[in-house]
Amino acid sequence: MRLFVQALILGVLAGGVYALMASGLSLAFGIMRVINVAQGVMIILGAYLSYSLFTTFHLDPFLSILLVMPLVFALGVIIQLAFLRPLHGRDREQLSLLVTWAVALGIEGVLGVVYATTYRSTIPSYANGSWRVAGFSILQVQVYAFLLSVVVLSLLGLLLTKTRFGRAVRGTVQNPTSAALLGVDERKVAAIGFGISVATAGAAGAVYGIVNPFNPGSHYDLISLLLTIIVLGGLGSLPGTIVAAMVVGVAEALLATYISPTWGKFAFFILLISVLVVRPQGLFGTVERGSL
Repeated sequence: MRLFVQALILGVLAGGVYALMASGLSLAFGIMRVINVAQGVMIILGAYLSYSLFTTFHLDPFLSILLVMPLVFALGVIIQLAFLRPLHGRDREQLSLLVTWAVALGIEGVLGVVYATTYRSTIPSYANGSWRVAGFSILQVQVYAFLLSVVVLSLLGLLLTKTRFGRAVRGTVQNPTSAALLGVDERKVAAIGFGISVATAGAAGAVYGIVNPFNPGSHYDLISLLLTIIVLGGLGSLPGTIVAAMVVGVAEALLATYISPTWGKFAFFILLISVLVVRPQGLFGTVERGSL
């Protein structure tokens, strides 16, 4: 029982970070019907930016998020304006896959030139620290990362539900024609929304760089995990993404504990197949446009 609870704690903490990583991918699809396969490399970019700020200026990785997120946001807006806005028509979703994949390869190449392919890690003083709570060992950095995820996702939720921009986003998702008639600038909403979606990846990257070693090619494993989470939760559903991330995190921890760490990495594929057989639209997916 103790082993089960320990795995459950680790799974929930990891699931919170997965939710932060995948939330932007879900947001981009919900707003623009864009499948952003560059989300993984944006996480790695955030990890490198945080690493550079830490090694050069000794800025704590969690504080570096205050600089990393605006930088990645600006890059996201530029990508949307330059590469995604020109996409039109029924094939937009398929074309977005190709365009964002090309962007991912381009960023990977730049990171490879600047940082080489050596694995790196951001190692602050608390990276290996832990607490004993009721006999359970909990890494400090995992708790900090989980709390960061809660804060960022809560702010994102407030932005989408309590602000004028959030109402514009929901209107664009649910009925873009009616939203345009009411004065919503869909192109502006798309640009800002995409910037926000990749900014969350930048925040997640700062955390990822503490917990995991990374190099420019690390995004390949990440994007498969993130795509699985948003499909499992229901495409475009932010609540579904959060729930699916938690389920994946817990399942991965349990499989790693009771079977093998290698099997833990297959948890998301097993869950995806199991859920889609019963519910093809995912846990929170609907047949109507827009579930944000």
